[in-house]
Amino acid sequence: MTRLSICLLLAAALFVGQAAHAQYVLPGASRLAPPLSQPPPPPRIEVPKIPQFDAPPRYNYQPLPRNSFSDRVSKCLDDAAAAGLGPADRGTYARSCAN
Repeated sequence: MTRLSICLLLAAALFVGQAAHAQYVLPGASRLAPPLSQPPPPPRIEVPKIPQFDAPPRYNYQPLPRNSFSDRVSKCLDDAAAAGLGPADRGTYARSCAN
C-alpha cells in the first residue's frame, strides 16, 4: 500500500508541476540595462617634457646607497662558496671583502 501511495504522490507532483516564475516587464520597455548617468572622463594626456639643446645638463652627484654590512658579508660568503673555497677560507675572504 505504501508503494502505491508513494507512486501516486510522485505522479501527481510530476503532472502538476510548479508555476513558472519570471520578472514582469512592461510592454514597450527596454530589456537592456539603463545607460550610465554620465560617461567617465577621458584619460588625461600630458605632453612629455622635451630636453632643450642649450640647457645645461644636470648631474646627480649623490653617491649610490651602500648595502648594509650583513648584506655585504652574505654576498661575500656566497661568492667565496661559488669560487670553491673551504669553510675556513670563506671566513677570511668575507672579512676582507666586506670591509
